Amino acid sequence: VQLQASGGGLVQVGGSLGLSCAASGRNFRDYVMGWFRQAPGKEREFVAGISRGGGSTEYADSAKGRFTIARDNAKNTVYLQMHSLRPEDTAVYYCLADRFLRGTGSSPYEYEYWGQGTQVTVSS
Repeated sequence: VQLQASGGGLVQVGGSLGLSCAASGRNFRDYVMGWFRQAPGKEREFVAGISRGGGSTEYADSAKGRFTIARDNAKNTVYLQMHSLRPEDTAVYYCLADRFLRGTGSSPYEYEYWGQGTQVTVSS
């Protein structure tokens, strides 16, 4: 599967931004999906994950209450809606996919496929 994230940009502190990740290929509904991010000089970190059917989600503590992950299997797309953005949310955001995960995965090493990232910059 090939993944393409989009929707990043420059936003002010407290603002909102919605990211999308379109997947090509078949059987999108067979993949657990995750959003990760990487800021300059930092490790890749988990943001949110969603199960194959969308009924189960998991969030990093930093994302809870502010971010929402969702998916539309008919459109082969996973979304990340972000609110109350902070300067520390500035990073390149990546969507990941894996066919064999049980539940959702919070480590990037659990995912087989990575997409190109999209830059999110939160200005103060």
